[in-house]
Amino acid sequence: MPPMPPVTQALLLINVGMFCAQYLLNLQALALWPIDRGFLPWQIVTYSVLHADMFQLFFNSLGLWMFGAELERVWGGKRFTQFWFASIVSGAFAQLALSAALGWGNPTVGASGGLFGLLLAFGMMFPNQVIMPLFPPIPMKAKVFVVVFGALALVLGLMARSAHLGGMIGAFLMIQYWRGRPPFGRR
Repeated sequence: MPPMPPVTQALLLINVGMFCAQYLLNLQALALWPIDRGFLPWQIVTYSVLHADMFQLFFNSLGLWMFGAELERVWGGKRFTQFWFASIVSGAFAQLALSAALGWGNPTVGASGGLFGLLLAFGMMFPNQVIMPLFPPIPMKAKVFVVVFGALALVLGLMARSAHLGGMIGAFLMIQYWRGRPPFGRR
């Protein structure tokens, strides 16, 4: 197993450190609050380093390690960092938009927007790579895995999953931009 790339490692350490800090400090101002309920600009990034529980932290960390490490090896640290931030920011905007449209009042935490962005990128870059998810433990190609988990996020309800889908949209747009494809055109 190759060593973990530095940005992936740093993101994992930050997430674990912030999870521990949540129990010592009141970090509610870092969660992503709806616009009319306490939104502050830095929350479009800081929400991604907080996690609701150990379950969410574990699965987000596992996905970051599984997909993020490989993408960072291919792209390098700078491009990987740009991609991560594009995914979490687009996830935040999707969450804010749906919160405003539907009147949701709860804050959002977790790196799932970034994780679903990584998942989409992995599926686009390595579509035929066979992976074995924990749930369900059925080997499947990455492109199938992306479709299944994207569909699950949609079917299980947008309230908790709009950041997931927003992260995927941001990831897709970032890859299209890098490739010089629509809606961006040739660069």
